[in-house]
Amino acid sequence: MCGVIGICANEPVNQLLYDGLTMLQHRGQDAAGIATLHDDRFYLRKDNGMVRDVFLNKHMVRLVGNFGIGHVRYPTAGTSSTAEAQPLYVNSPYGIALAHNGNLTNVEELTRELYQKDRRHLNTDSDSEVLLNIFAHQLQSYDKPTLTPDDIFDALGAVYERCQGAYAVVAMIAGHGLLAFRDPNGIRPLVYGRRLTQTGVEHMVASESVALTALGFEVVRDIQAGEAMFIDLSYNVHSRQCVPAPKHTPCIFEYVYFARPDSIIDNISVHKARMRMGEKLAQKIMREWGEEHGIDVVIPIPDTSRNSALELALHLGVKYREGFNKNRYIGRTFIMPGQSQRKKSVRQKLNAIALEFKNKNVLLVDDSIVRGTTCHEIVQMARDAGAKNVFFASVAPPVIYPNVYGIDMPAKSELISSGRSTEEVCQIIGADRLIFQDLDDLIYAVNNTKYSRVDGFDCSVFDGVYVAGQIDDDYLTALQAKRSDGAKKNVVNTPVDITGVMDI
Repeated sequence: MCGVIGICANEPVNQLLYDGLTMLQHRGQDAAGIATLHDDRFYLRKDNGMVRDVFLNKHMVRLVGNFGIGHVRYPTAGTSSTAEAQPLYVNSPYGIALAHNGNLTNVEELTRELYQKDRRHLNTDSDSEVLLNIFAHQLQSYDKPTLTPDDIFDALGAVYERCQGAYAVVAMIAGHGLLAFRDPNGIRPLVYGRRLTQTGVEHMVASESVALTALGFEVVRDIQAGEAMFIDLSYNVHSRQCVPAPKHTPCIFEYVYFARPDSIIDNISVHKARMRMGEKLAQKIMREWGEEHGIDVVIPIPDTSRNSALELALHLGVKYREGFNKNRYIGRTFIMPGQSQRKKSVRQKLNAIALEFKNKNVLLVDDSIVRGTTCHEIVQMARDAGAKNVFFASVAPPVIYPNVYGIDMPAKSELISSGRSTEEVCQIIGADRLIFQDLDDLIYAVNNTKYSRVDGFDCSVFDGVYVAGQIDDDYLTALQAKRSDGAKKNVVNTPVDITGVMDI
């Protein structure tokens, strides 16, 4: 999962991009990058690490220009090389910088086409570079110094025809402006906003609404599935529905885990969705465990499950308590690259408050159970803190299928619920009882609002139905070989800090 941002302002955008990326840091901690546009030149800084570490004052002053894009990343494909940090760029035909959230599912086919048919060279294993070169190749056919918005949208039409999977993209075309577009299913989020200043209207697109509101931009609307938006150098906004009659089916895991609770995605409040998840799970506990469920206290595993756990406790009529103190200087364990590192970091990240556990039947609530590594450690922490019994609840259903749209759930063999019953998973994580949310209840919780503008959801990690299609067992087997913990590569990196990437 990644976060993208694009801004057109009436002043230098370097600080705005930096601040916006910090609001999206939860979407990726592996690498960060910013590219700005000034006088038909791109200025680029990117490196592995978090936003605060990648950009120092000496880098910021070089990022000149009133147009810019940014990216925070963790890798689900290829390597962790700095070369694969984004934004990526090409200097032909017009000079394009691009940042991408998602994953192309036909990348091998596209790579062959780029080499053999389009005669374009790739420098990395990144599917984002493939997407960038597909777009560049389509633009190349126009062979004229100035592109119109219709030219750009026509080129994107061919991109939509060729590229399968998930992509929410921000890009800049040197000498022309800023572009944003979303895949035909709207799997990954992208929202547009603007603000009025004394010098005129400014525009912004980002993965989540919270990045816009934090910078004082008014959220206007989500970019729709299959839609593209182009903002020219005169700050005029052009848009086109490039895919007729798309089916808008965003990834439901955005609402379960990735998005911040103060974000609104496709007109659905993440906060409200998570509260309803807790309510529906409480109803299931009452049905299956009965009114004499024996739970003394509900304790969330911070941070994502707090909204759900609080509502769950309210509907069960039991106490809600904060039982874990979180060290906020440790990254999210879910997106760490190796099992041993994930396991080690749990004890560094969380510390139990013994007073809330001692001699109590505790219900621990988490947003989901993926590999189960952290669950086992946290259950043991609760026992070590004196809990009488440790029950465990997941506000999401069992994750039993790999994700192919940009979330690091690659290998079936690494998913604890794949091929196992609830009782078997309960035994592995060491809990006394375990309960999962039902998928129908999860969908209800997310979509039970009159404001929703979606046709459904991609629930593939739960039901194996991949909304963009073209996924079979052979594809999943190949994906597992590439993306399991054992297959991921460590690469020695050097930062990329370039002034004047291209001069058109």
